[in-house]
Amino acid sequence: MAYVGAALMSRKAVRPDQLTAEDFRRVVTFILSATGIKLPPIKKTMVEGRLARRARALGLKSLHDYIATVFDGGDDDDDETVHLIDALTTNKTDFFREPSHFEFLVRMVLPELVERKRPAKFWSAACSIGAEPYTLAMVLSDFVLGAPAWQFSILASDISTKALAKAARAVFPEEMAEPVPLALRQRYLLRSRDPAKAEVRMTPEIRNLVRFARINLMDDRYPVDSDMDVILCRNLLIYFDRATQEAVVRRLSSYLRPGGHLILGHTDSVMGMALPLDNLGNSIFRRR
Repeated sequence: MAYVGAALMSRKAVRPDQLTAEDFRRVVTFILSATGIKLPPIKKTMVEGRLARRARALGLKSLHDYIATVFDGGDDDDDETVHLIDALTTNKTDFFREPSHFEFLVRMVLPELVERKRPAKFWSAACSIGAEPYTLAMVLSDFVLGAPAWQFSILASDISTKALAKAARAVFPEEMAEPVPLALRQRYLLRSRDPAKAEVRMTPEIRNLVRFARINLMDDRYPVDSDMDVILCRNLLIYFDRATQEAVVRRLSSYLRPGGHLILGHTDSVMGMALPLDNLGNSIFRRR
């Protein structure tokens, strides 16, 4: 009886804006299975804060009620798992992040693609709110000024519907555009007519170059052409365990044409993995 009493006291001590140990375990298990992302115990407060906002939006009194709604509500609540994923996935991104990658594209990859005289295919996987694919669109648009007959397409994907909605809107805080070179800023960014907003938007020309889609990189297959010329998937692998990292990179590689390039982030390591890729340095790989 003493043990049962202690357990009840522990449950009562949990505030409405806190997760019980069991509720946190359920969230961690689901996110790992659905996205491959690990949420260690140190992230519990972050998880509680993000899910509390969603619980309030649904008019629920506690996080325990929210977790019950997500996992015990039946098929009608399947859509809520998408909101759960949206709340807990990180959307860190910048324009011209790791600029050496775009320099490599301009210097080494794009001239080769133009010589082949066929449309080139690019995929920005885990694109977040769109800074990476729009950076790519600006770089390619600028390059094509010297090769007007060359055509290309850009697919951008993410698991977060919320991030994709922001990406499609293509509106960003003005300070976020500071890394964009001045010439490209003047050509491809529009300032808000309301000075108080301090926002910029990509021009229609750039917006129309990018097609967005929700793709979960944990899926066994992707709804993507299997002859991609360049795939960017940068600074995502650090959220996965080693086995998941290798599985994701292997799947991504299978969608590259022979000789195509996979560009990872500087924080991503594939050392020791058995992959059909040659390491060109600087987190850039070519499919054999």
